[in-house]
Amino acid sequence: MISKNIFEVEQRIQQACQRSNRDRKEVTLIAVSKTKPVELIREAIAAHMTDFGENKVQELCAKMEQIQEPVRWHMIGHLQRNKVKSIVGQVACIHSVDSVPLAEQISQEAKKKQVQCDILVEINIAKEATKFGILPEETENFLRKIAIFPNIRVRGFMTVAPFTESAEENRIYFRQMKQLAVDISAKNIDNMTIDMLSMGMTGDYEVAIEEGATHIRVGTGIFGERNYH
Repeated sequence: MISKNIFEVEQRIQQACQRSNRDRKEVTLIAVSKTKPVELIREAIAAHMTDFGENKVQELCAKMEQIQEPVRWHMIGHLQRNKVKSIVGQVACIHSVDSVPLAEQISQEAKKKQVQCDILVEINIAKEATKFGILPEETENFLRKIAIFPNIRVRGFMTVAPFTESAEENRIYFRQMKQLAVDISAKNIDNMTIDMLSMGMTGDYEVAIEEGATHIRVGTGIFGERNYH
């Protein structure tokens, strides 16, 4: 079932790339494996999945111990400062940096471990009261504050778009994210290479790709609806 789902998602990614004149290689598919058992992750790996996203540090660490295959793990959920040391140096990217103290904590841990840690700044693009993230108009100021921290590399932005019935409703937000990335890139802030846009989930990833997403986070589309916890 999972290999079939991955095949279907892959077809849709390719079609979205064709519609927007993009190279398929520009888009990384992250399989969101939160709450899913290791057996299903192994099925996805067997179907050539290489990138996996987790929301909770404890679950992520448990899975990293069990999965020996060379996959890339992404921390995509809200991250507490006291959990940072468990994942720095272990994950390919932290997608959910949303405060200066959190960025500083990641920097300190990365310096201790003598590693570079790639991070994305979470943007609350639709300005929803229930969502984490920096407001778009505060982004430049926020980036200038964290640019001084060593051993972290800001690679771009992540957003969780509103839950809607129609993916088209989120096009405006994905477009604003892309524009934000372009605007910030032009400012040439130190220690930043804005080349990643993590946006789009099962319901709207095709629109996100058309608007410039480089990383899409698909859970239900790959693993199905069932919750295993």
